[in-house]
Amino acid sequence: MPAVPPQPQPQPHPSGPVPPVQHNNPTPRTSPAPPTPPEPHRRTAFAEGVDRLRTAATTEPGRLRIIGAVLALLVVAFGTVTAWQMADRSTAADDVLNNSQPLSSAAADIYRSLADANTAASSGFLAGGQETAASRDRYEKDIDAAAEGLVQAAANSDPDSPAAETVARLNKLLPEYKGLVERARTYNRQGFPVGGAYLRYANEKMQKEMLPAAEDLYKKENQRLRADYGDATPYPWAAIGLGVLALAALAWAQHRNYRRTNRVLNHGLVAATATATVVLLWLVVGHSVARAALDDSYDHGVRSLNVLHDARIASLKARGSENLTLVARGAETVEVNGTTYDAYDHDFGEEMDTLGKGLAEAEKLADDKTGEQPVTAAVGNMAEWKKRHAAARDQDENGNYQAALDRVIGPKGATGECFDSVDANLATAITHENAEFEQAAGNGLDAMTGLTVGAAVLAVLGAAGAVLGIGRRLSEYR
Repeated sequence: MPAVPPQPQPQPHPSGPVPPVQHNNPTPRTSPAPPTPPEPHRRTAFAEGVDRLRTAATTEPGRLRIIGAVLALLVVAFGTVTAWQMADRSTAADDVLNNSQPLSSAAADIYRSLADANTAASSGFLAGGQETAASRDRYEKDIDAAAEGLVQAAANSDPDSPAAETVARLNKLLPEYKGLVERARTYNRQGFPVGGAYLRYANEKMQKEMLPAAEDLYKKENQRLRADYGDATPYPWAAIGLGVLALAALAWAQHRNYRRTNRVLNHGLVAATATATVVLLWLVVGHSVARAALDDSYDHGVRSLNVLHDARIASLKARGSENLTLVARGAETVEVNGTTYDAYDHDFGEEMDTLGKGLAEAEKLADDKTGEQPVTAAVGNMAEWKKRHAAARDQDENGNYQAALDRVIGPKGATGECFDSVDANLATAITHENAEFEQAAGNGLDAMTGLTVGAAVLAVLGAAGAVLGIGRRLSEYR
């Protein structure tokens, strides 16, 4: 049996056993993570919508949907703008008829009541102990009418408006004026000359403070009236323009439909065109009629009323100055171009000139016999008034005070008769012109009735017709 050769034995390392390898970082080494790719940029909703529209426009159904949406939008916009603009104009026309013009007349009545109260007070003072109950009653009624007018004006004025400030000022001055008049009457009945001084002081308060404030209120109400006219009469060009654009778009859509299908009518589009046409014609004709009526109410109503109110106020101021000429007895003078005149008689002449000009203008503005006749009668009364006043002045300047007094406040042949006739004729003319204003302004407001609601309803029906008409074409592609 052969012998097994001996296996070689491992030899020890000359320096001893090999120590294990030591590492500075015991954590196993890992590979770095790959970078995160950036998120894609998100587009805006508008841009995405434009892309969808562009894509849709490449097909006939998509184009039809876009056309239908545009037509419906145009018709609805037309109806909405029409309803909005006509609602504003209808509201302004209603304000003209039922608010601003009545307030303007009320302001004029406040002025007239104050001026007439001043005239009645001076007439009663001249009568002295023989003051009639009618004269006293007239004064009290004028004061009450002015107070009621101020209450109405305060109720219809904005709290912080200039008109409200004017009303508050007049409410403060009115009792002060009444107190001065009562003192003047008391001293006059006792025969004290100081009564005349109190009456002149009351007249000064009226002429320099109260009547200018009342005139300012009258002007503010007239400005408000003109502003309402300015809001009611302009043409609604935005609505008219949208109406024309909507009709043009509907006509184009029907022409396009005819070219592509050789069909003359599309019932839905025809219905939309009909409703848009009705709204446009209603808008143009209705507003034109309303505008013409409102212009007529201003030209033959408001203008005439303003002139007549001014003339009536001038006659009242003239009568007051005539009375105060006898009350003052030359105590008040004024120098004009080197010549000295009685102050109140000079004022009487200026106010009569204003009255004459106002009556001449009122005659020109009168558009019928019913309105012209009372003005013509007032002109004749004014001429006679001047003659009687001149006679009274002659008597006063010659020292015949009682004769002059009889020619001013006497029962017969006095200037007071002429003044009363002028005032009564002007009141008749004002009543007639106010009726003409109400009729014309009412016609203007009536012409707008129903247009706001009608335009909105017809616009909705027109938009529905356009959508249904386009939907009928779309159904052919299903």
